[in-house]
Amino acid sequence: MIGFERDGPVARLTIDRPQVRNALDFDASDELTRAWIEFRDDDALRVAVVTGAGDKAFCAGADLKGVAEFYRSLTSTERLRRAEHRPGLGGITRNLRIDKPIVAAINGHCLAGGLEIALACDLRIAAEHATFGLPEVTRGILPGAGGTQRLARLVGPEHALDLILTGRRIDAHAAERIGLVGRVVPLTELRDAALEVAHAIAANAPLAVRAAKAAVWQGMDLSLEDGLRLEQLLAEPVRQSEDAREGPRAFLEKRAPRFEGR
Repeated sequence: MIGFERDGPVARLTIDRPQVRNALDFDASDELTRAWIEFRDDDALRVAVVTGAGDKAFCAGADLKGVAEFYRSLTSTERLRRAEHRPGLGGITRNLRIDKPIVAAINGHCLAGGLEIALACDLRIAAEHATFGLPEVTRGILPGAGGTQRLARLVGPEHALDLILTGRRIDAHAAERIGLVGRVVPLTELRDAALEVAHAIAANAPLAVRAAKAAVWQGMDLSLEDGLRLEQLLAEPVRQSEDAREGPRAFLEKRAPRFEGR
């Protein structure tokens, strides 16, 4: 159900349930969570790319039949306790912190929990035919895997509320205009575009990359003054690393740096 491949320092994760538009049931979600943990804990892997199998869907969210029946069987207290302690849909939406960069290659429908997985990634590249939406309110629920929080932080409250409260879908170019995705490419170029970005990131100093990611995401919840302080706290250990010496040395010797993550 979940493909996991190594491409040098890049992990390639594929949600492989095209018969249900790559929707996730509990087994697939747990398998994807395990794949994220494997990526997180393998020091040889520096960046991940996640996509869906086929050319129709990135992920259509939760496989509603089994998931809805399961949640109806729980009490409100049990549901809240589960949300507090277990990883969310697809693993990275809640309670699973990964400090390495993640790129979403969005190859079709990116809806409901699928969009919430994409929002939990650091960068998003979409195929031209991709569509985006959070239709939960049309089904009597609300986006519960980070959609109400991450979307507003990414595109602003007005664009977020437009999508969340209407449940409507937008196309890839509209998603690019509001900042939901960073780039739109033809489907035939999507895989290469995502891997090109991933390998460009992986070529950089991993300690610096992880610290920079932490500075951006953690700093968004702080005032500018506190964010600048956080930036220095994260930067100082990196300045003392061997990679920080290797970078200038390689530049002066006119060669590619050999970063080891230490």
